[in-house]
Amino acid sequence: MAHNLPASRLPLDLELQDFLLDRQARNLTLNTLKWYRYGLDIWRAFALAESLSTTEDATPAHVRRFIVYLSERGHNPGGVAHIYGALKAYLHWYADEYSPPGWNPLAKVKPPKRTKERLDPLSLHDFQLLVDSCPRRSFTGDRDRALLMLLLDTGVRHQELTDLRVGDVDLQTGQVIVRMGKGRKGRAVFIGAKTRRALLAYYRHRESLSSDLALWTKQSGDALTKAGIRQIVRRAAGRAGVDVPGMHEFRRAFAINSLRNGMDVATLQRLLGHSSIETVNRYLALVEDDLRAASGKFGVVDSLKG
Repeated sequence: MAHNLPASRLPLDLELQDFLLDRQARNLTLNTLKWYRYGLDIWRAFALAESLSTTEDATPAHVRRFIVYLSERGHNPGGVAHIYGALKAYLHWYADEYSPPGWNPLAKVKPPKRTKERLDPLSLHDFQLLVDSCPRRSFTGDRDRALLMLLLDTGVRHQELTDLRVGDVDLQTGQVIVRMGKGRKGRAVFIGAKTRRALLAYYRHRESLSSDLALWTKQSGDALTKAGIRQIVRRAAGRAGVDVPGMHEFRRAFAINSLRNGMDVATLQRLLGHSSIETVNRYLALVEDDLRAASGKFGVVDSLKG
């Protein structure tokens, strides 16, 4: 069906579709595209309820009401900030693409505050219980143990772990190539001798170790999905009798324990694949909390009598 409106006055659905096509043309990752689509689907529902037929009709008052709308529908502060971020990117794109004269719906809109949640890691005690719960000399047990150990040893993201191939792991050097990290950036991470031995135990159960095959598979040979890997963690937690850790808790544990063991911040930033050092500094703040607590407990002068 043809539309007689000029390009800058397309119906809202087509404007949003135009933006998503632009993001897709920039070769963004599927996860990033899903994030945009999720946030803008919520904006679309809100905008239609507000009788906005086109983006150019949006005003700062609409954006402020949208922020309140998100909070009232149960989104936590982090979720509100993420969805607002998708909308902000869209509105900036729209302004650059069509440049409606004097149009700026973000003018004087204060962005929602993100909560500075404490980045608690998986404890090493609970991690050991998870590993010990994996039965030895069985396909699933040896696979799950190797998976958990590689996850903690490298700090890779959930998707990065899922995407690994057999050929990405060099058992001689311990180097693991992450070919498609966040923002489509590759990097190298490393595993130690214990994790390499765990991988060898898992490899003994594999019928094929062709370099292009998925590293993590079911016994049938089919590649594990993100949901399948999450289920491995849930089952291990059930056997170990510990709370089910989030997948990111392994990454936090890698980061914080690397800093506790003396790794410098710049090296950790490269291993984690962060473009900004801000998140790494948040991990560092937790380590400094440890030092302050230890200093208070074992302070030399305060321990003197009298």
